[in-house]
Amino acid sequence: MEKFNFYKFSPLAIRRIKNFRANKRGLWSLRIFSIIFIISMFAELFMNDRPLLMFYKGELLTPVFFDYPEEKFGGFLAKTDYRDPIISEEISDNGWIIWPPIRYHYSTINYELPLPAPSPPTYMINKDDRCVSYNNSVNDKDCTIWNWNWLGTDDQGRDVLARLIYGFRLSILFGLVLTSLSSIIGIMAGALQGYFGGLVDLISQRFIEVWTSIPSLYLLIIISSVIVPSFWLLLFILLLFSWVSLVGVVRAEFLRARNFEYVTAARALGVTNFKIMFKHLLPNAMVATLTFIPFLLNGSIVTLTSLDFLGFGLPPGSPSLGELLAQGKNNIHAPWLGLSGFFGIAIILSLLIFIGESVRDAFDPRKIFK
Repeated sequence: MEKFNFYKFSPLAIRRIKNFRANKRGLWSLRIFSIIFIISMFAELFMNDRPLLMFYKGELLTPVFFDYPEEKFGGFLAKTDYRDPIISEEISDNGWIIWPPIRYHYSTINYELPLPAPSPPTYMINKDDRCVSYNNSVNDKDCTIWNWNWLGTDDQGRDVLARLIYGFRLSILFGLVLTSLSSIIGIMAGALQGYFGGLVDLISQRFIEVWTSIPSLYLLIIISSVIVPSFWLLLFILLLFSWVSLVGVVRAEFLRARNFEYVTAARALGVTNFKIMFKHLLPNAMVATLTFIPFLLNGSIVTLTSLDFLGFGLPPGSPSLGELLAQGKNNIHAPWLGLSGFFGIAIILSLLIFIGESVRDAFDPRKIFK
């Protein structure tokens, strides 16, 4: 651990890092989660209906980053469908093309399905039947493994694997933003209550009791009946009620530490309340707070998934794990839909739980790992 000395970590911080690294389950969960998260963040480079790079008539083009009109390739539409056999053949005859490993965006509808949507995973279909929708059947150059639907398609013919990865990204980003904003507001509210106590604490606690009694689900149902919730509107509504999660923990830590000797000494030296709260008390309170954050992230993801499952979440067409679960419920004859959604959300939550438990144990002075 000498390499961490460059960052001037304290001995206590180094001990916590060692404890976390010694917990193999948490360490490997963090590694696997990081790999999946990175892939999802750059999903357009792995799963897209646009080529990554192509060379056409002496010009190097990057459709994954830029839009090119179809007239550039002899067509007449404003937007190019690179999966169109005519366009694909035109580009191949006048250059070359490099596709992503999976040639589907989360919104791409596969019109060459061998079976009606929802179609099963391609590897489960007989080899002779896979290419039945292509012009040249099994001899068609587009009937390759690169055009497979590895987890099948949903009831609209969209690739399940692409929607799963894009949905993972959307869920994680939503959870991270919601957890971050909720933590900031909750920590500030808990710090004010715990440090000043008295009337401030009394009024704040009564307000929180009244505020948390408001049924947020009913509020979402009412709003959804009037307007279609967007990402940011949904985030704002959930933020109104999720910030109270950390208030109790931070409040208790500040109540416990506000009369310690170093706080009394800081007051005697004329240090401002703001500086005492956020420079001296908050770092000590963060030990307990940090252990809760992975579980808050889990809760945020579950909330979004539940709302999407019930139909009160993101707009229709958005890549959503909850919407995938709902399709599995409505299409019992297509088990790959429900199983993909279930294992997708189960893997995410399990990895985050293992990471959260490892963080908690790393901060626990009674835990020793060898």
